[in-house]
Amino acid sequence: MSALLDTHSAIWYLHTPDKLSTPALDMIRKSIAKHAPVFLSAISLVETVYLTGSGRLPFDAWRLLNEAVKSPHSGMLVQPIDEAVAALTRDVSRASVPDMPDRIIAATALHLGLPLITRDRRLQAVGIKTIW
Repeated sequence: MSALLDTHSAIWYLHTPDKLSTPALDMIRKSIAKHAPVFLSAISLVETVYLTGSGRLPFDAWRLLNEAVKSPHSGMLVQPIDEAVAALTRDVSRASVPDMPDRIIAATALHLGLPLITRDRRLQAVGIKTIW
């Protein structure tokens, strides 16, 4: 089964997988082993540039993520932000999830009909299926 990774889950998977919960790590590994893609919202690429530039993520996080999404062997696929995802951001409460990148990630999970791998409690509380 496929899943969508939030930004930190993707970085942790590539950089420090021990930061992921056992169910999250198992889901990622099983998906990739079964050749089911693990998706990443395009906003996560932008967010990674921002977070590495501000020192909130390790400097090499961008390099690792960029290499992974370009590699046909990583199992990671980037999901673009299109009209459907944009429309679904209305279904993710701004009061519950104030950060637009997080709202886009949640809307992407809704659009794909996939669970979201996230530790973020705000995302876990908005009514989408999450794994942590």
